[in-house]
Amino acid sequence: MTCNPDKNIPPTPEQTRNLWNHIRREARTARETEPSLAGILDDIVLNSSSLGQAAAALLARKLARADIARDRLEPLILDIYAGHPAIECSMAADLLAIVERDAACHTPLAPLLYFKGFHAISAYRVSHALWQEGRQLMAYLFQSLASETFAIDIHPAARIGCGILLDHGTGFVVGETAIVENNVSILHEVTLGGTGKEDGDRHPIVRSGVLIGAGAKILGRVEIGQCAKIAASSVVLTDVPPHTTVAGVPAVIVGTTCEPNPALDMNQNL
Repeated sequence: MTCNPDKNIPPTPEQTRNLWNHIRREARTARETEPSLAGILDDIVLNSSSLGQAAAALLARKLARADIARDRLEPLILDIYAGHPAIECSMAADLLAIVERDAACHTPLAPLLYFKGFHAISAYRVSHALWQEGRQLMAYLFQSLASETFAIDIHPAARIGCGILLDHGTGFVVGETAIVENNVSILHEVTLGGTGKEDGDRHPIVRSGVLIGAGAKILGRVEIGQCAKIAASSVVLTDVPPHTTVAGVPAVIVGTTCEPNPALDMNQNL
């Protein structure tokens, strides 16, 4: 079975710029056809010179509070992007993943402006960079703001690749030592959690190409093998071999995956 879930991940800087130029063209067209959207289109897209600048404006607009206003958040986020240039390419990969896999989305402009799954992953990327820099309290601030705003709670220390589709996203929870590789598709109310209060590696590892159905709970330091499929509402307590499908409470193997790359195909049939 052929599976190369890391192909073209992450996009190159040139591919990221091409995506940004495409988004700007769409925004100009939308501004003409929907004049009432001029405010948000100008603020997020047309007044920005890059995807990173647009994401910083959007996150600052979404996450601002009385005690940390937008005019403080936006330059902070831009500084993080300047120190971690790979974040912009990761965000481009996330946008492309949504367009390619979400049948309800046909343009990258829509998730950039409106999809909270993309917004939450983008906020996580900021908090993770802050965590890597040793700025833990500031990282927790971004985690807290994102959790309150998007109902999605991702620990800043978790390691998440790019090309992530977080579809709907509500109720998604990720623990401190979780690892999610590239090109993974995750639906709402998924938990990547621990099973106790022990220290150390205690959260799941999700390899590339995995599809996780709505409501699935994956608990403990279990490994979900490359291109596996987790059925909706399953509770996974043991390792899942590559290219297998598991379902149930507790989850058991019910077969092999019928497609080479479940994350890209989004076929949730067993």
